[in-house]
Amino acid sequence: MKDNTGSGGEQYAARYLEKKGYRILARNYRSRFGEIDLIAANSRYLVFAEVKTRRKGSMTGPLESVTAAKQRRLIRTALMYLRSFPSALQPRFDVIGLTVKDGSAVSVEHIENAFDCGGFF
Repeated sequence: MKDNTGSGGEQYAARYLEKKGYRILARNYRSRFGEIDLIAANSRYLVFAEVKTRRKGSMTGPLESVTAAKQRRLIRTALMYLRSFPSALQPRFDVIGLTVKDGSAVSVEHIENAFDCGGFF
């Protein structure tokens, strides 16, 4: 993984999801509400994934930065995606937290269904 922490982390997370059997449908999908790092699908789920990457020794972990406000932006952006690309798959919001040291991932934490969509779907 290159040391450009954010984009390198997203590339690593995309490969990680592919190894788990997901197909990457979109990267850095943007709407007026915000951005979704990765949109992936398997036979059952349409996953909207937020990727957070931190260097080893950072004061906060990668998962702590997905605040309630960020969750609302992700939900609104996912709704915009689904208006453009309807899907019969069950939508789900995942968070993938990466910790890196010297340009390499030292830990990966994948939280499936990390937060509730508040009844939007």
